[in-house]
Amino acid sequence: MEESKPPMSSPGGDECLSWAARDPSGLLSPHTFTRRSVTSDDVSLKITHCGVCYADVIWTKNKHGDSKYPLVPGHEIAGVVNKVGSNVTRFKVGDHVGVGTFVNSCRECDYCDEGQEVSCVKGQVFTFNGVDYDGSVTKGGYSSHIVVHERYCYKIPVDYPLESAAPLLCAGVTVYAPMMRHNMNQPGKSLGVVGLGGLGHMAVKFGKAFGLHVTVFSTSVSKKEEALSLLGANNFVISSAHDQMKALAKSLDFIIDTASGDHAFDPYMSLLKIAGTYVLVGFPSEIKIQPATLNLGMRVLAGSVSGGTKVTQEMIDFCAAHKIYPNIEVIPIQKANEAIERVVKKDIKYRFVIDIENSLK
Repeated sequence: MEESKPPMSSPGGDECLSWAARDPSGLLSPHTFTRRSVTSDDVSLKITHCGVCYADVIWTKNKHGDSKYPLVPGHEIAGVVNKVGSNVTRFKVGDHVGVGTFVNSCRECDYCDEGQEVSCVKGQVFTFNGVDYDGSVTKGGYSSHIVVHERYCYKIPVDYPLESAAPLLCAGVTVYAPMMRHNMNQPGKSLGVVGLGGLGHMAVKFGKAFGLHVTVFSTSVSKKEEALSLLGANNFVISSAHDQMKALAKSLDFIIDTASGDHAFDPYMSLLKIAGTYVLVGFPSEIKIQPATLNLGMRVLAGSVSGGTKVTQEMIDFCAAHKIYPNIEVIPIQKANEAIERVVKKDIKYRFVIDIENSLK
């Protein structure tokens, strides 16, 4: 248990360039604000890249009714350390570093002690649109730099591209964490991946790296070629094709469901072997399931969100060791509004990454 409390913001920090939304239209435009100064336990990083996540859509457009404007989105952050506080031991100026979906927690509860800060009893502090312990509203990675307690920063190996590292901080760990929690890393086992977007394509990559036989389920036949050839899946199934689905009954050890649109669960659940595990990481509006599908098959239905500091660093190291890279489209920040609209339309293969370093001036 750490004795130090979450830092208070200090006046006199550095000016920060950013793009922010001002209202529920979600339209982003240049905005300047002041970051807190670096305290003894803080790391300041010059942001080089930031991934575009569906969370950016939700909060720039006030989908949950709690957006605090001006709102600077972005929680898939990669960059280079430019300042460190006097107590910082894990990082030095020049290190490559990442920041994910949260930037603070109580650091006192059992979950924080276990490196599972995402489940902090007092609540994790989100990287943007969150309220920090000093009452300040957090602002994310569509910005020139960010100041974060070293605990919530991740080491990115110097030979791993920063633009590729950014999507790992949300999309990557959101699928990696439950895959590890539910022992989906057993070579020879079978995995079904529902949905082939930013999260789904990472689940396929991790599945293959773990030695799993991977089947992709999609509503779009246009994704077949890329799923099999580009991502290396073993099988592709159109989820609305009943014959294709029926042929896979009781054949899968695991399913990871990344789809956030409303969809039926029973057809997928019936594809699991006895005592198989179904993990939902998407957010449909509701889950409907027949108890018999769950009970008679002795199956497990589990949920998950991103991951704490321990599993996030583990995931980054795994990607570097196994040369796993997300498929990205790098854009200048001037195209951020267009990118967000394309995310809404699912018109991206598979993650936008903003080149902050070369476009935010």
